[in-house]
Parts: sequence; C-alpha cells; structure tokens
Amino acid sequence: MRLIIGKHLLSFKIHMLRSKMVNLAKDRGFTHPAVVACSQELDSLLNRYQNIA
Repeated sequence: MRLIIGKHLLSFKIHMLRSKMVNLAKDRGFTHPAVVACSQELDSLLNRYQNIA
C-alpha cells in the first residue's frame, strides 16, 4: 500500500512540475536557467517513478 501512495504522490509532483516548466518556458524561453533547472528536477522525478513502476 505504501508503494501505491508513494507512486500517486510522485505522479502528482511530476504533473505539477511539468506544468511549471511549461509555463516558465513560455515566459522565459527553453534555455533560461530556471527552465533548465526545472527540467533536471523533472528528469530526476521521472527516473524515480520509472524505478518504482
């Protein structure tokens, strides 16, 4: 049960971070440091999600 809850929470965080990154990219461009940092954090969450999926 703990794994399922963790997976759902991680999925929610991924969704929220992806939305944040898209909005940042629209405002600042894809190469802005804030967008790159957000992308790297998203990559990390996606890797964690894939490892528990």
